[in-house]
Amino acid sequence: MVGITIDGQRLDVEPGSTILQAAQRLGIDIPTFCYLKRLPPLASCRMCLVEIEGLRRLQPSCATAVTDGMVVRTNTPLIDETRSSMLDMLLANHPLDCPICDKGGECELQDMVVAYGPRRSEFRDPKRVFHSRDIRLSPVIIMNVNRCIQCQRCVRMCEEVVGAVALGTVEKGMDTAVTGFEGSLASCDQCGNCVEVCPVGALMSFPYRYKARPWDLAETDTVCPHCGTGCQLTVGARKGEFMRVRSKEEHGVNRETLCVRGRFGLDFVESRDRIKRPMVRRDGALVPVSWEEAGDYLRRSLAAVENRAAGGLASARLPNEVLYQFQKLMRTVFRTNNLDCSSRWSAPFDAVGPLLASFYTRAPLQEVIDRDCVLVIGGNVTEENPVTEYLLRDAARRRQAGLLMLSARPSRLDADARLVVRVPPGGEAASLAAVVAGLLPSEALADIGETTGGEGPDRLVAALKEGRSVTLLVSVGLLRSPEARATMQQVNNLLRVLQLLGKEVALQFLFDRANQLGAWDMGVLPAALPGLRPVADEATRSALGRSWNAEIPSETGSDIDAMLDLCVDDRMGLLYIAGTDPLVAYPDRNFAKRALGAAGLLIVQDTFLTDTAGLADVVLPAAGYGEEAGTFTNNEGRVQKVRKFREPAFEARGNLEIFDFIAALRHQTLLPSSQAEIFEELTRLVPTYEGLTDDGLGSDGAFTTAIPTPPTGVFFAAPPAPRVHDGLVLVTGDGLFHNGYYSERSEILNTVADDPYVELSTPDAVRLDLSDGDLVVVRSARGELTAKLKINRRFPRGLVFVPENYRALHLNGLMRWGEYPCPVEVQRAPAVFEIGPHAPAVGGENFGQGMTGGSP
Repeated sequence: MVGITIDGQRLDVEPGSTILQAAQRLGIDIPTFCYLKRLPPLASCRMCLVEIEGLRRLQPSCATAVTDGMVVRTNTPLIDETRSSMLDMLLANHPLDCPICDKGGECELQDMVVAYGPRRSEFRDPKRVFHSRDIRLSPVIIMNVNRCIQCQRCVRMCEEVVGAVALGTVEKGMDTAVTGFEGSLASCDQCGNCVEVCPVGALMSFPYRYKARPWDLAETDTVCPHCGTGCQLTVGARKGEFMRVRSKEEHGVNRETLCVRGRFGLDFVESRDRIKRPMVRRDGALVPVSWEEAGDYLRRSLAAVENRAAGGLASARLPNEVLYQFQKLMRTVFRTNNLDCSSRWSAPFDAVGPLLASFYTRAPLQEVIDRDCVLVIGGNVTEENPVTEYLLRDAARRRQAGLLMLSARPSRLDADARLVVRVPPGGEAASLAAVVAGLLPSEALADIGETTGGEGPDRLVAALKEGRSVTLLVSVGLLRSPEARATMQQVNNLLRVLQLLGKEVALQFLFDRANQLGAWDMGVLPAALPGLRPVADEATRSALGRSWNAEIPSETGSDIDAMLDLCVDDRMGLLYIAGTDPLVAYPDRNFAKRALGAAGLLIVQDTFLTDTAGLADVVLPAAGYGEEAGTFTNNEGRVQKVRKFREPAFEARGNLEIFDFIAALRHQTLLPSSQAEIFEELTRLVPTYEGLTDDGLGSDGAFTTAIPTPPTGVFFAAPPAPRVHDGLVLVTGDGLFHNGYYSERSEILNTVADDPYVELSTPDAVRLDLSDGDLVVVRSARGELTAKLKINRRFPRGLVFVPENYRALHLNGLMRWGEYPCPVEVQRAPAVFEIGPHAPAVGGENFGQGMTGGSP
């Protein structure tokens, strides 16, 4: 530790700390413009100058390291005069248009001038003017370069944190101007982080422009609903109308940064695609009715299917309390363990469960990635968890963390990785097995059998052997593959072997749904009760049964695949779907449509009129995001409050109120029934949530507690060899601008990226005589779709990617359950097709079996 005295106050700090950091710890305010905590110091604005005893000149506190015994003064007459002069120079060319500037009322320059600035200016020359009008750089970002004070925050945020390098500067000195390449931001993420960090009104949000003043807004702190990173949001509304989103630097995992979906994609709450009233099916059509009429219809319908199987499917976007109550409703009122919380894949819980029980690290992501090695397995972090990508980039660049990537698809994070291993889709298990074999001593290999090695796994082995601590970040997209069980088993093997080698290990999943970990924790699973405890555990069933005053079925239930099979076989009396749309998401649209249509009674409880709701017998309008309170559990295992900032629209009711309504129709009562009481109950009955309190969640939430379980089971067997495809194969996942359900209902996001696309490698495009932007047809043995081509020079040969998040595209109409990746052909579309999400999407079926792609 080194000692420093600032304005008469003494403090001991870590070596390498700056004067500014020491002053902030003492509560001493030193003004800055160019400084941001998460960026290296630039020391260009000169606002943070301080006097250091023994030095003749003032020094920038943001870039000056503390030395032992240093004496610093921050408020002398010379410092005051210097700050005033710096502000005077900034104001010399700054337009005095505060009354019409969107930044008015929260402008750092305004605040600085009030606190430190001159009361009159000595400059009389005409002001410099770059442009006489504002420039719209993108659909969401507008710039007034005349207001820029050249702090460089936006440029550095874009390059060093986001990694997009979409902004730059031209000219020098006072003529320096920030701009996008060729006057636009066509190549950027549209995340708006440049707007967030701009201290003045040089960069502004176009959707928010001229809509409200900050003092008009009622602001609510909540959590982003778009992915599992769990970013802190501050939602601003005026008179109940949604206005904007910002984030606070001092709270949340995201440290002020957001992705395009989090900052600009929350206007879906104003979507016109709302279910306004309950609906029931009469004469083959859905007709609006009152809640009382819906209750009468349901009472008769439930009685008719009472002796048949029941099943429930709930969205991992719903709060913990809603998910907990849903599984309780299904288990106690409908007496079934037929439950699932994903309509896109079935988690092989016999392989995922041991990972969660033995290795899942419920700790801050910043702490988890601050390791010698961080291995990211599968997926595309840039598009699925963008803010997690920002933090990983920071770890790789600032702290020299060894970032290792193993995936089928490239991501922007590859540029910051020490090692990138590209594998074929479904080949992750074989590659991980080779890594495990390389880490083990030779005498242990007899139990593993033959594995597929290669240069990539060998280099991974060498990197992992070097590190003393290793973190695995596993994309949930791996669960799409038929080899998901083998992949999870090999992840388990790798963690166990690393432990045996004396390394400190950590594991977190990269979920693309806001509350996927919470959904698992709450027991919305066919084989696990709340707390991820097996359904077969009699002691757990008895304890929960006593609390719920009901007997819990002992048989393991059916997952989404098995429930749809039951429907097709005419053995499913009731299928209750809450907040999810399997007709769009399930990887076999034709099968899902046939199954949902065959259910005895299909109840859909949702906010929006989804494709699945269109098939329902009963549709119940539910409160949406921002219309009911609750909690989410993010990828870190951090429980955070999701707060209410608007009233439910039309005749929608809260999800918990609807569950009470359904239970009452069966002459039963769900107690407790309020959000606060349910949270209190689950903190008593779910071991990992024990000790949490509503007040204890605070601004940053609180972490659930891992219950250490010794690793069990032996999986040291050779995984299945990856399937070999001669032609093109289709994989899918989230896109940067859309992740479905919510995002496609955002008008703002649709102005940024409203067209679906097909991504292909440069060699494949050349072979097929295709150019970027061409309209192409992607055809499988099941169907076809049409979209624009996007050529990616970093894409591996043979791979086709289409984002899954465009409803009109009917992507899952090309797929067959259990076949992933999907063999396809790609060819130029006939000229008659339209461009856009409303173009003809899926054609006929049965184009021939075994089609593997190739030239048209």
